[in-house]
Amino acid sequence: MLTRGVVLGDRYLLGERIATGGMGAVWRCTDTLLGREVAVKVLLPSLVADPEFTARFHAEARMLAALRHPGIVAVHDFGSATLADGSRVSYLVMEYVDGEPLTTWVRRAGRLDPASTMSVVSQAARALHAAHAAGIVHRDVKPGNLLVKRDGSVVLVDFGIARSTAMAGLTAAHMVLGTASYMSPEQADGRPVSPVTDVYALGAVAYYCLAGRPPFEGDNPLAVAMRHAQDEPPPLPGDTPPAVVDVVRRALAKRPADRHSSAAALADAAQDARDATLAVLPLPPRPPWAVPGPAAAERPAAAEHPAAPGIPPRPPAEHPAAPRPGGEPPTAGPTVERPRPGRTRRLALAGAAGVVLIALVALVAVLRPDDPGDKAAALTGGSLTAAPTRTGGGPTKARPTSAGTGRPAASASARPSRSATTDPATTGVPARPSGTAPTTAAPTTAPATSAPATGPTTGPASPSAGGDRPNPYTAEQACGAGYQVIDSADLVAAGARQGTVYLLYAAGSGTNCTVTLKSSDVGTATAASAWLEVQGGSRSTDRGAFAYYAGPVRADAAGECVRWGGSVGDVAYDSPFEHCG
Repeated sequence: MLTRGVVLGDRYLLGERIATGGMGAVWRCTDTLLGREVAVKVLLPSLVADPEFTARFHAEARMLAALRHPGIVAVHDFGSATLADGSRVSYLVMEYVDGEPLTTWVRRAGRLDPASTMSVVSQAARALHAAHAAGIVHRDVKPGNLLVKRDGSVVLVDFGIARSTAMAGLTAAHMVLGTASYMSPEQADGRPVSPVTDVYALGAVAYYCLAGRPPFEGDNPLAVAMRHAQDEPPPLPGDTPPAVVDVVRRALAKRPADRHSSAAALADAAQDARDATLAVLPLPPRPPWAVPGPAAAERPAAAEHPAAPGIPPRPPAEHPAAPRPGGEPPTAGPTVERPRPGRTRRLALAGAAGVVLIALVALVAVLRPDDPGDKAAALTGGSLTAAPTRTGGGPTKARPTSAGTGRPAASASARPSRSATTDPATTGVPARPSGTAPTTAAPTTAPATSAPATGPTTGPASPSAGGDRPNPYTAEQACGAGYQVIDSADLVAAGARQGTVYLLYAAGSGTNCTVTLKSSDVGTATAASAWLEVQGGSRSTDRGAFAYYAGPVRADAAGECVRWGGSVGDVAYDSPFEHCG
């Protein structure tokens, strides 16, 4: 019998049981060998003797092990153990995600605001695209399988019924698998699934977030599944922006061919809808998962501007982020990666095929009930300069000038000052790429000091030109709770500071974050950017017109050197690779 204190594999000490799913229970455990918290999923004892479920459990382990994406829970180990009573159990060891299911957040708030919803959808879609690129269809995308951390980042979990093209034999013909409230029409009638099956489910999740209920309800799972194939969903709340409505409608198209062509396309559409929503809102209230930032008591007071009736606060920007109009600063932004050119990194509802679903009664149906809401784991001009303010070490070696680029080399000094460069891309938003699975980079080693940079920068620099008001945000608030500044660079033009680029680190999550705070034209959307790159990896960039700051952009670096930078208007800063190990 599994209880607190049992040790699996002479290594994993069971703590509290944090969730129970269709195939097993998830325990919060301690890895006694490495001294870290992990989540251990144990196949239910009643299923251990079932070859099909055992094979499915093993398949989940293999599929997760093949996926590396910040939005997908990481697998560490897999094994079997004999308990004191002689029974055998199989277990899967995963990263512990310190977050709660989306279900929990929605129930607390009643429903989510459109911007928060599109943020969640965009992140989850990026994670799904990575799985699809590996030949895996999740088949059970639902709020309970999306964990949201306090910093707003979303992690996709539970691949227990996922289908891999390499393991097609695990599902019998006409077997129905999934959760009825989020099940696509093709799943309901036993037709083949595809990546756009997950697109439909994520559309249903978006509907749930916006309306506070799934698109279809019924007396039993079969009735709900039939409605997915036969009925049109009720209209979304009247205060839902048209762009958001359009994203959800298309995702919920009955015919797979009428949906977004891929999860990446859905992610882009959701990001665009989020950008459009944020662009017209005067204040950025906090999403339900946000916590007060470290400098909240020192922030200038913001004028009260309540959200629309029944709408909770909107979220901080995702990674990459969209403009944040102003007011009470958010404390954190979700981690989402958006492909950019050259860098890794909208529905007609079809007619229903209702008669087919009558056959469901005779099918082998595994229709999961709704989520229980359990707590879950886990420039080229000499007059423009960018002067970095260092807090985490000595001078950085100069980089040579790139031939033909007009970029001056960096000069090494106690507080190195680098010439800013003209980045034409900062003057406009580039066209969206087709969308590929992003390659996420990752956290450098925490510096010896975690104190924010406060010292003077090289060269005279007034706060900003034109008597701009102070920026009400701090870098820590933009990146989220737990982040501390380890480096910064002022963006200076004609002696006036236009903004500051910050590099931060969160020791708890082992994540770096870059954000560019504006000092000029504060409160007005103007061109700005923030970017982060891991040596040997790809650059992630947030670029657009922002009122207060660009970013946050986050990455894991696993001890690798990182480059970071950003821009405000025409003045930009590029660091060399640094903060290694």
